[in-house]
Amino acid sequence: MVEAAELIDNDFLRQFEIKIDDHLAKIEYSLQERKIFLTKLVIPEGIKDQDFSKEFLVAVFEQIEERNLSVVPTSPEIAKFVRSNRKYKRMLPVGVRI
Repeated sequence: MVEAAELIDNDFLRQFEIKIDDHLAKIEYSLQERKIFLTKLVIPEGIKDQDFSKEFLVAVFEQIEERNLSVVPTSPEIAKFVRSNRKYKRMLPVGVRI
């Protein structure tokens, strides 16, 4: 589902967006130095796919990795995703544990 849609980094609103049908899923962020703080995950109720949030997070983390940024997940849902996906733990800044 995520592969068919385009992931957009909306610099103005400081959020990653993906539009599925008429629904807009987003991850709000704050960028400081070489760290990106992922602050809020919003998945509309109209998106019924159970795997959507995981696929969305994977796409966002891949884009962040390409930019060579460290990730600080402040949202509980995003922190849970990092805990359950060890390969993204290496993207955490030194001294940050989840």
